[in-house]
Amino acid sequence: QVRLVESGGGLVQAGGSLRLSCAASGRTGTIYRMAWFRQAPGQEREFVAALTWSGGSTTYADSVKGRLTISGDTAKNTVSLQMNSLKPEDTAVYYCAAAAVSSRVYDYWGQGTQVTVSS
Repeated sequence: QVRLVESGGGLVQAGGSLRLSCAASGRTGTIYRMAWFRQAPGQEREFVAALTWSGGSTTYADSVKGRLTISGDTAKNTVSLQMNSLKPEDTAVYYCAAAAVSSRVYDYWGQGTQVTVSS
């Protein structure tokens, strides 16, 4: 099992910045990829960004490219999401997720952290 705990959400004005962090514990040696997803009220959860643990390759949703940056520290088992030039449509609960080497699917999820961007 892998436990994920997010932090860093909050309220920010449009154009501002926030940094989210996610700390992984437990069987962290099984992690293949870590990612951020988000879910706005009344909408389905959507992919934001992912980081492959070995090699560090990243992928992003088109809606966040150039504004949000995912990074990780494999020694500390943390992944972060630097969010710049925030827009009101970025308002959502942000979730950290981890995929294990064995399954390559996101089996582990954090509890989520609220990000609210005011216009």
